[in-house]
Amino acid sequence: MDINEISQLAGRIRHEVGKAIIGQDETVDLMLVSLFSSGHILLEGPPGTAKTLLAQSFSAAISLDFGRIQFTPDLMPGDVLGTNLFNFQTNEFALTKGPIFTDILLADEINRTPPKTQAALLEAMQERKVTIDGGNHRLNDRFMVIATQNPIEQQGTYPLPEAQLDRFLFKHVLAYPDRDQEIAIVGGHGRRTGMATAARLGVEAAVTGPQLDAAVEAVSAARINDDIVAYIVDIIRATRETPSFEAGASPRAAAALAAAARARAALEGRDFVIPDDVKALALPALRHRVLLSPAAEIEGRTADETLLAIIEQTAAPR
Repeated sequence: MDINEISQLAGRIRHEVGKAIIGQDETVDLMLVSLFSSGHILLEGPPGTAKTLLAQSFSAAISLDFGRIQFTPDLMPGDVLGTNLFNFQTNEFALTKGPIFTDILLADEINRTPPKTQAALLEAMQERKVTIDGGNHRLNDRFMVIATQNPIEQQGTYPLPEAQLDRFLFKHVLAYPDRDQEIAIVGGHGRRTGMATAARLGVEAAVTGPQLDAAVEAVSAARINDDIVAYIVDIIRATRETPSFEAGASPRAAAALAAAARARAALEGRDFVIPDDVKALALPALRHRVLLSPAAEIEGRTADETLLAIIEQTAAPR
């Protein structure tokens, strides 16, 4: 597949998702970048902002299997991965696969389950395989986690550990729609009975599996020159040097940002990365990988404000 075809393919996916989701263009773009750079995305937003419907519609538009896990305090790792059960007819153990064996996994309200259950996702997100009773089981190369969490409720939640957060390429904060978008949402969905689903809203596959594989392979043709690499590293190192952060971003964050920038360039129809690709993705790629210092918190600063200042102050290559 030619790299120019990727932007056309992405346009078809956006069109299909748009049948169910009004607004949230930036969210869909970040999900596309995650898909084409083999990353995962964490969506944070208040209830009722269509996070679940968005994940369903995105999965339907790219013709991949969709699975959902509702994370709860009593969820166990075996409920996510599956387990080996003894079959008395064959006198052998047989694997009962858990919901993680899918293509697009919606980890709904991921911060409502204890860290030991969250950790069940770590190997799958990093290596796209799971280990059950010493046996390795491969997942699809397109396996992608779309996790959600609400920013409002704190009771009964467990903060995501750093190792879990670092597995996500992006953390995107969803906002409420503007007035015109909300009128369109209520006008469209308010006339229907029952819960809206991607199928009921007419979302269809915009790409086949082989086409998607070819598109992901074509992203590797996007070039990133040494000046852009140095620019990314300078941003990452600045997060470690500012006194506002107790902990900055890691080298893995730099590599992830570079991969995401290449995917964004391909989605824009370019076979080369420009500084604007890095600037557009740096905030969602880093906001969950840094930790504010106590002094900065007392002064009322936020991680986003500090990161935006670093991005603005870091000299970009011409």
